[in-house]
Amino acid sequence: MKVLVTGGCGYIGSHTVRALTAAGHHVVVLDSLVTGHRVALDERVPLIVGDLCDPKLLDDLFASEKFDAVVHFAAFIEVGESVTNPLKFYDNNVSNTINLLRAMQTHGVLKMVFSSTCAVFGTPDTMPLVETLPCNPASPYARAKYAVEWALEDSSTAWNLGYTALRYFNASGAASDGTIGEDHDPESHLIPIVLQVALGQREHVKIFGTDYDTPDGTCLRDYIHVEDLAAAHVAALEALEPGDKRVYNTGTGHGASVREIIDISRSVTGHPIPAIEAPRRPGDVPKLYADSSKIQRELGWSPEYTDLREIIASAWRWHESHPTGYNDKRK
Repeated sequence: MKVLVTGGCGYIGSHTVRALTAAGHHVVVLDSLVTGHRVALDERVPLIVGDLCDPKLLDDLFASEKFDAVVHFAAFIEVGESVTNPLKFYDNNVSNTINLLRAMQTHGVLKMVFSSTCAVFGTPDTMPLVETLPCNPASPYARAKYAVEWALEDSSTAWNLGYTALRYFNASGAASDGTIGEDHDPESHLIPIVLQVALGQREHVKIFGTDYDTPDGTCLRDYIHVEDLAAAHVAALEALEPGDKRVYNTGTGHGASVREIIDISRSVTGHPIPAIEAPRRPGDVPKLYADSSKIQRELGWSPEYTDLREIIASAWRWHESHPTGYNDKRK
């Protein structure tokens, strides 16, 4: 298939571009490079530098390339920023997706795999999370993602769009060959923050809340290797047909605590990694981990990385060899 990947220079996007290319698909990337990294993309993959806010660019691109499908990542992801600047997130994550959907409708492209999030569930009453649980997104970021899911469902009904929304849990790790990995500015994800302490770039890591109803009192999260997540996109794309309405959780099915992440990182890196306890953060929930049996049953996908030590070791290889990230002076 000929596939447009929006946000293909980002963390998950760049790994997915690799997986799609390895699977034999012809990929074109559209990325604004506001948060993405040009150097994360193989130079043989065509890159269009542009923004989804530009309908003419989209119309010209779809007219010239004749895509079979779209894999849509391009979004802002910082939950805290979404609270202080919600319109930025509704503008980029919702309005720009509508621009993309209009271009797809105009040019008869009837397949999309969408980067969604487990945050659409809000604070769940039961665990693990299954797709049939009610959604109650608690942040503008999560509400924007859920709004896109509704737009996809309504588009499927109206003009036969086939879509798969993949609800991510905690994407982690780096490419197995160590050449691409996670580089956010600012960094907000636990594993890279812990590894920055090991590199001497931070004095300590903060543990936000130690009195949760979990085995060691710290929050549990489902950490899935980014290459497993990329493989889920390939499986979703290859199974998708016009008119499909699919939603899948993509996780390992197991939760790891903040203390576990820190302890394993100490072992992997050989560094002490000082940690200090801090009060709970508003909005954090005690446990979030996936029941991913639906995608395993329907698409035959399952995570290859089931050992958290392996996931952290792959991240450490990347961060140790790229201590300043891609060092591309992205602004």
